Parts: sequence; structure tokens; C-alpha cells
Amino acid sequence: MGKNTLKLKVADRIEEPGNILRLRLVEASGASLPAFEAGAHLDLHLKDGTTDLWRQYSLCSDPATSNAYEIGVLLDPKSRGGSIAVHRLAQVGSTFEVEGPRNHFPLEEKAEVSVLLGGGIGITPMLAMAQRLHALNRNFVLHYCTRSDSVTAFKDLIQTAPWADKVVFHFDDQAAEQRLDLVRDLPKPSPGTHLYVCGPQGFMDWVIDTAEGSGHAKANVHREYFSADVDQSGGGFEVVAKRSGVTVRVEAGNTIAKALAAAGVKIEVKCEEGVCGTCVTDVLEGIPDHRDKFLTDEEREECTMICACCSRAATSTLVLDV
Repeated sequence: MGKNTLKLKVADRIEEPGNILRLRLVEASGASLPAFEAGAHLDLHLKDGTTDLWRQYSLCSDPATSNAYEIGVLLDPKSRGGSIAVHRLAQVGSTFEVEGPRNHFPLEEKAEVSVLLGGGIGITPMLAMAQRLHALNRNFVLHYCTRSDSVTAFKDLIQTAPWADKVVFHFDDQAAEQRLDLVRDLPKPSPGTHLYVCGPQGFMDWVIDTAEGSGHAKANVHREYFSADVDQSGGGFEVVAKRSGVTVRVEAGNTIAKALAAAGVKIEVKCEEGVCGTCVTDVLEGIPDHRDKFLTDEEREECTMICACCSRAATSTLVLDV
């Protein structure tokens, strides 16, 4: 196993409402686990028969604990194999190869006001953030949106938490005044106010667009996509792997990473949707056509990096540092 790889054992498997599985993972050897910060995630290697995938899951446990990690996994009806594999393989006593923790969604712990907005399974990183903010005695509120009370995962955990009074539940099947109303529920913009959003892409786009449209600074609107709809449209282009001395043609429907892999040039890929950042590669020449949800607007404008699992080229040729 690599330097940052752990072998974790499933110590507990809890069936939450809404087809969400909560897993408690411990070090197979019994050792303490590496510390993590709120917003971090784990990369799970799901390997069984023909299944050989890496998928990312946010940590929802208290960052102050070191004896176990907890994650929540939705059995996604649109699953590309990852969530189905977790629900099948994660039995008590089974083990997983895990990389991390990694954090692309850090908490600004000194913020004057923190507003956490979780939609469905997007609640998982918010739970870790809420526990950390409570420990720091910070001013925060957590808005948790689900389709219905009956499919609201982690509700028992939340209602018995010492920060339960900071949580507002919003159910889509309830009266309009009970649902999330961003005009009502978002605070006024200020330099000390930070917003955090995670959930389905439509939910996230709505929150982000509304928040930034009402004056919240982009730098204060933090987001983590756990999946994304990848735009695969567009014609072919050439990619030059400069260090490898290989040139490939990336046709419509194919990806840079797959085209290079077929020519013997491997770029590590995990999520395949441009959300985890594993495949970020330096661009030496050409202009990327960014299709990811990982790079910041500033990074996209620099045109020096590309997510090879999903993005394409805006020029006829891209030269990559691989």
C-alpha cells in the first residue's frame, strides 16, 4: 500500500432512512487514525470481481475523534457502480483500502457567521463542520434539505446532538413556508459570513447562483460536488503528452485520460466526473475547455491545469506535462 493508504475495517453498518448507509470504519490493526479537518473526505477502493473503482465519500464524524471515521453513502439510482458496490461490500468485518483523509472543502474556522446548507446526502460534510463549529463555540446554522421527513438520514444523531438547536430541517413535501427560502434564510453578505453548500448539482447551482447574485463574495461561498453531470459534447482534438513523447487523438465521446491510457500514458483517475481533482494535469500549450467542478474560476482562467477525466480542448491541440 502507498504512503497515504490505510486498511480500514467496517466496525458498524447502520441503515439510515433514504437508502443511505452509515459506516463506522476503524484501523484494521487497531491503531489510531490520522487526524482530519472538517470538510475532508476519504477515497475508497472498491474492488470485487470485475468491480475496480475509486470513489470519494465525505467524513461526517467528529474531527476531534481519532478511533474511527464515519461516512454516509447513498444508494444512488444513477450509480455508475460505486454506491452499489459499497452497499454490497461494506459488511461488518470487511476491509477496504482507503486513501486520505484529503480536504478540498476546508472550514474557515474564524468566520463570524457560518451557514451550512446540505441537500440530501450532501449533509455528510456539514455534520463534521457542525461538530467542529460547536466545539469552537462559533456562530452557525445548518439548513438540511430532503424530500421528506421519512427519508431524512442522520435525524436521530442530529436531534440528540448538543448543537441540535442550530439545525433547521426543510422537507420538499411540506408547506412552502417550511421549505428552504434563500431570500429569507441566507444572511446579508458580509466579509465575515461564509456559506458552505453540498448536495445534488441542481440544489448546489441554485444556492450558489442565488448567494453570489445577492452579493456574497465568491471566495466566501464554499462548495463541494460529490457528483456532476459531465458535458461530453464537442468534436475531436489532439493531445501531446510531452514528457512521454506521445500524441493521441481524442475523438468525440472519449476522454483525454482514456485516450492517453490506450497509448500507454497513465493519468490517475478516480471520480471520472471532474469533482475530486485526482486527474488534474498541467497544461503547457493550448486552451482547455473546462467541464469539471473542481478547479476554481481563477484556476480555469489561468489555463494552466485541466481535469483529464472530463474536460476537453478549446484549441485544436493541447500539450500536457505528462
